[in-house]
Amino acid sequence: MVTFLAGGTGTPKLLDGAAAVFDPAATTVIANTGDDVELGGHLVCPDVDTVLFAGGGVIDRDTWWGIDGDTTATHAELGRLAEAAGFEPGPRYLDDDAQTAGREIARWRRFSGVAEFMEIGDRDRAVHVTRTSLLDEGRSLTAVTRTLASAFDLDVDLLPMSDDPVATIIHTDEGSMHFQEYWVHHRGAPDVRDVEFRGAETATPTEHVLEALADPVVIGPSNPVTSIGPMLSMDGFAAALESTPVVAVSPFVEDEVFSGPAADLMAGVGREPSTAGVAAAYPFADAFVLDADDGTALDRPVVRTDTRIDDRDDAERVARAVERALAEVS
Repeated sequence: MVTFLAGGTGTPKLLDGAAAVFDPAATTVIANTGDDVELGGHLVCPDVDTVLFAGGGVIDRDTWWGIDGDTTATHAELGRLAEAAGFEPGPRYLDDDAQTAGREIARWRRFSGVAEFMEIGDRDRAVHVTRTSLLDEGRSLTAVTRTLASAFDLDVDLLPMSDDPVATIIHTDEGSMHFQEYWVHHRGAPDVRDVEFRGAETATPTEHVLEALADPVVIGPSNPVTSIGPMLSMDGFAAALESTPVVAVSPFVEDEVFSGPAADLMAGVGREPSTAGVAAAYPFADAFVLDADDGTALDRPVVRTDTRIDDRDDAERVARAVERALAEVS
């Protein structure tokens, strides 16, 4: 049995080749939900869906989000209507009262669908409509995620990190904004001053998540701040990692990040943007997988390989390095 913590594209890419190393039927994936937004009344769970679409064999491998070959007719028409009505493009937050009204799971991250700022494909949107409708019928996010995983024939057990709302808020020199506004609309340009996990003080990991954390845990090359940070912000999550073998794959080669905003976000929260900074952020990690060109000296066991993941063969190579690292600490 093994459990992967997934956020962004790093861990999903690793999972792409992990099935050759770890039995999918004995694999659980816990996905970050701090990036989730309610957009036009539909709950969008980007990190859950990346695992869902990749595991279902439909992900767009050029972007590593959305469904391959999806059309965007609805998104285009929403843009046309907004332009015709004179609305400016860009994120349109619902007002403060609306942020905490309606679905509890959508708190602090509610956007109007007018001038939709995230491009949502038509088949992709069907997933969000189904998810939101099942939530409105009274099902938990965990139950809904498992229903969708079954529809996409996933071999692994996919779990959201919590059934409670946690919203990743980026405090920048241009003001405070949800992670999706920072990354999708602003392309990560504003200087980061701090990162807040709003709602984490009352959110809890589910019983299913805590059971999965009793198994050896793999943290893929995901962003430590906004992909893994929301999980660690909940009471009980980091503590569970202290009592099980944990192997982490660095998303850096020394101080060079492979992709994404990890370096800026780590610097913004006062951490060194490097492999050493990742190790400091994960004091519970028992071993690390580092790139062969990464000479960082750590106080824990290290397995080195080429950690760049461009295809399934790369992912399998890194997964085998993870297997060796787990063998050293299990």
